[in-house]
Amino acid sequence: MKNKDKTVPEKPQKSETVEEEAVQPENSQPEDNLTAEATAVSSEEINTLMEELAESQAKAGEYLDGWQRSRAEFANYKKRVERDQAQAYQNASGNIIKRYLDVVDDLERALKNRPLEGEDAVWANGIELIYRKLLAFLENEGVKQMAAEGELFDPNLHEAISLEESTQYESGQIIEVLQHGFLLGDRVLRPATVRVAK
Repeated sequence: MKNKDKTVPEKPQKSETVEEEAVQPENSQPEDNLTAEATAVSSEEINTLMEELAESQAKAGEYLDGWQRSRAEFANYKKRVERDQAQAYQNASGNIIKRYLDVVDDLERALKNRPLEGEDAVWANGIELIYRKLLAFLENEGVKQMAAEGELFDPNLHEAISLEESTQYESGQIIEVLQHGFLLGDRVLRPATVRVAK
């Protein structure tokens, strides 16, 4: 019971004391000096950082420009290679197809003098069927026969072997096609051999 009568005075809490010591008056000079120095250092650092940023942006722009130029050059290169491959294929197929044109010419000459009656007429019909199949094959490969008779002479499409007086045709018109010309796409595979009116 003796312990109950004694009152122990309360100790002040440490956290309150620490807080009171940390509080300083607002107009103290040491803090103002630190702020001024920090501001001076900060503005120098900001200027340095701004210069570095400008340099980095300039380099990034240069790299982007180089990348875009390289990308455009690669796209152009890719198109050029594709165009060259298509041209090489067209040249190769054109060279092969030219060999078949001689066969077409021979069949045309044979059919001009075909017999119209008897057993020979049946044989001539078979030759005409082969001729038509050959023309269909060439057409599937992109080869077209030029329609030249009655057209005006074009040195890019036609090869004239003679100039002749004509009352039926105007000057420069094609009188007769001696050998048909052929186109492979837009390219002249073989010019038409023609007679032209004076």
